[in-house]
Amino acid sequence: MQRLRELPASQLIIAALAVAMSLYHVWVIVAGLPEAVIFRGTHLLFALVLTFLLFRARLRQEGGPSWLDYGWAAVGSVPILYLFLNYDYLVNRIYYVDDLTLADMVLAVLLIVVVLEATRRVIGWALPVTALVFLVYALFVARVEPMRLLDQLFMTTEGIFGIPLSVSAAYVMIFVLFGAFVERTGTGRLFMDFAMSLAGGSAGGPGKVAVISSSLFGTISGSAVANVMVTGTMTIPLMKRTGFRAPFAGGVEAVASTGGQIMPPIMGAAAFVLAEFLGVSYAQVTIWALIPALLFYIACFGAVHFEARRLGLAGLPRSELPRLGTVFREQGHLFIPVLVILAIIYAGYSAPMAALAGTLACFPVAALRRSTRGNVTLGNLVGALIDGAKGTLAVALACACAGIVIGAISLTGVGIVFTQAVVALAAQSLLLALILTMVAGILLGMGMPTTPAYIIMTALLVPALIKLGVVAPAAHMFAFYFAILSAITPPVALAVYAAAGLARSDLWDTGWAAVKIGAAGFIVPFMFVYEPALLMIGDWPRILGSALSASIGALLLAAGLHGFLLARATWLERAMLLAAALTLIKPGWITDLVGLVLVAAVLALQWPRRERAPAPGGASALAEPPAVQPDTVK
Repeated sequence: MQRLRELPASQLIIAALAVAMSLYHVWVIVAGLPEAVIFRGTHLLFALVLTFLLFRARLRQEGGPSWLDYGWAAVGSVPILYLFLNYDYLVNRIYYVDDLTLADMVLAVLLIVVVLEATRRVIGWALPVTALVFLVYALFVARVEPMRLLDQLFMTTEGIFGIPLSVSAAYVMIFVLFGAFVERTGTGRLFMDFAMSLAGGSAGGPGKVAVISSSLFGTISGSAVANVMVTGTMTIPLMKRTGFRAPFAGGVEAVASTGGQIMPPIMGAAAFVLAEFLGVSYAQVTIWALIPALLFYIACFGAVHFEARRLGLAGLPRSELPRLGTVFREQGHLFIPVLVILAIIYAGYSAPMAALAGTLACFPVAALRRSTRGNVTLGNLVGALIDGAKGTLAVALACACAGIVIGAISLTGVGIVFTQAVVALAAQSLLLALILTMVAGILLGMGMPTTPAYIIMTALLVPALIKLGVVAPAAHMFAFYFAILSAITPPVALAVYAAAGLARSDLWDTGWAAVKIGAAGFIVPFMFVYEPALLMIGDWPRILGSALSASIGALLLAAGLHGFLLARATWLERAMLLAAALTLIKPGWITDLVGLVLVAAVLALQWPRRERAPAPGGASALAEPPAVQPDTVK
């Protein structure tokens, strides 16, 4: 708190606004949601003002916001405050029938410009340019009346104040706040120590630690890049120390961190949008996501193991690893807030209420043990409130800007046209439609965060998949996955950029290593489209059978790509392993039988020359220390 008092006035204003934003959303969950425009408008108002004060017009290392930044914040507040002050007029007018006043139109244009500029400052040009393209299409190609377009975007809940912004306000904010509270109470260290005690001593131990810790941290982060920066600072140097190549180490961390957005119980922000679009509970989305997420991490874990075995790498010495019992005695209580969220969600309460309960439990739980009691300070509490608000800005602005795109799409009918074009281009071929959707998702995700990429795919591509016979949950999950996987797909792969920076490795080498490690993520979505049992849709015998065969297939895919099962694989054996993987991941007893025959043949070929795993802490655990010593994080 002393440090807060020493901050300049501009920083105190930012801190006060961030705390107010977090407390407002806590109050709303307790007191009940206000009217849609009031709630979403307040959320956007906080986000706009904080964005212009934090992300300045002139990128300077020192000094606070300029008068220009304050001016943008003030101008951005006016249209929203206008709606609040004229709320009766807003709800009593008839949309698209009553003409807008001059003030309505001026303020509508003003808010659109402000949202585009704020989004550009937070996440770059891609999404604002996309929104501008759709606005130009609506005005000059579809010939939509300007007044009607402004009405849709500003005066209704079908534009800027639409479903995406609603999800950001009602769901994302409180879960990001929960993540901030968890980080401030030391849970990040718990995840790392827990993973180290479980897998640190096995072959390629640090790589497996990266997979486990990143999947755990991802459940509270929801951001691939943030996940890389938190866990990668420790796991990447450890992987390099034990002998993994720098690009592979960076690839492992990028893939494991990206998977956090698809890993229940707490997934990325787009999962809440998915639940809203389908009209189901968030708990239902986590059920659909569970088996595909496990397959993703099984393949990632297998990639680390088989690469370590191929290179003859051992794990870390036991003397350097924490003991599992000690970890649970000293830090295990920090799992309680996550368990609280799970218990409340599956008891039938809303996801925001569950997240609030988990958030409120964080500091009391940390106070239970001496080892974590030092984190329970007023400064940490205020810091968590500030971090929660700051962490929401990118999603809030992306959702507001995506609302512009959705509003233009719904007015022009371009979504229907696009659906018809995809169906016609695919010539009734579902596989071709899926490939087109995959490519679109990766391209969209290269330039914008997962949430707006998924929202645009939902408007343009998902209806085409459903029209071709895909069940709605599988169609939405397919788009959701490929909006996420763009984070590890070259040439623009943000998680890879972050990991390569920590690993000091070449971007392209790291990117292709990530694609190889995360290969199952590109295959599994196709499989659950053809077999919804992988989304736990259907009877239990079929679900369990499909999950088991797909899990074996995911492991074999990693073995084939990295050239090791029981021994180093020949090119023929690698081809057989890849064929076995694909046939086992694809549901159906005939393909499963073919896959089992192929893997049995590979096992028979490799058994005579099988290799034993090196002992933990052996010579290979400290491979070439002089060569990698300078690259470790200082």
